Amino acid sequence: MRRAFLPACALLLAACAQQPPAAPPASPPPPPASACNADAAQYAVGRPQTAPLVEEIRQRTGAHIARILRPNQVVTMEFNAERVNVVVDAENRITAVRCG
Repeated sequence: MRRAFLPACALLLAACAQQPPAAPPASPPPPPASACNADAAQYAVGRPQTAPLVEEIRQRTGAHIARILRPNQVVTMEFNAERVNVVVDAENRITAVRCG
């Protein structure tokens, strides 16, 4: 009985000593889901800013977020490739459409 026990223990120990297979290398992160293209919305410059127009600008530029920038408004300066900035003047007319 003892002879049968020793090979069984050796087999169990060998199974525990095996290394798990190596994980595959990490793949690079996917590109952003949407990146802004301001050229697609330059038609809006000079038009009055409205919510439907801003949404159309957002969709046409492929941006994920639209931000309206008013005169003398304090804004953050970080660049966001998924955001379109709609710049308006004091009369609420669009003066620029930029990504960021």
